[in-house]
Amino acid sequence: MLDALLPPTCLTCEAPVGIQGGQCPACFTRLAFVTAPLCDRCGVPFPHGGAGIPHLETLWCEACVTAPPAFTAARAALRYDEGAKALILPFKHRDRTELAAPLARHMARAGAELLRAADLLVPVPLHRWRLFRRRHNQAALLAARLARLSGKRHAPMLLRRQRATAPLGEFSAREREAMLEGAFALAPGAAAQLRGRRVLLVDDVLTSGATADACARILLGGGAAQVMVLAAARVPDPRIERPR
Repeated sequence: MLDALLPPTCLTCEAPVGIQGGQCPACFTRLAFVTAPLCDRCGVPFPHGGAGIPHLETLWCEACVTAPPAFTAARAALRYDEGAKALILPFKHRDRTELAAPLARHMARAGAELLRAADLLVPVPLHRWRLFRRRHNQAALLAARLARLSGKRHAPMLLRRQRATAPLGEFSAREREAMLEGAFALAPGAAAQLRGRRVLLVDDVLTSGATADACARILLGGGAAQVMVLAAARVPDPRIERPR
């Protein structure tokens, strides 16, 4: 009855579709899903298998070989390109919170192995002033949906962002590390929830991995046995994508 009154439309272009929460064929084919070959540590996609470096029977990118992140594995559903932005930017900045459900479904498929291994889902936190302006934490909405899909426990308030940071994309690895120093902390009593647990850190977009690495260090310092990362989208590394 609801579909008769409000016919389902595409999430991104409003063309008619068969079911609520779906995309039309044209918009869906614009999505670039992250699949192998990719870095087994940070999840960055490779243009071809020869772009990776063999490491202990896995394939790593040069950045992870040089300075391994604190998290043991990261995966993302989509390459952060125009197709992914059509879903993520309205979700993040235009109060399109209903987009959490389809994004989480894509994430659950891409991160199925990580979800099976995880004991606890923790979203990357927003600083309170950014949360006030945006009215929702997109990572927390994704984590809540993933918890519902997987049956895993969700701890949205376990990790806190103590101070705001500027976008990190244009800074060097050392500058990003300095900017994130002291940016995150655990909530009181978090150690009891973390002790010996395998944590899946959830975010909307994974860019350099610096924020995820800073969060992972705090979680491991609080007693987590392992930290993995799952994001809706991954920004490709231009150093890898660039033809040599």
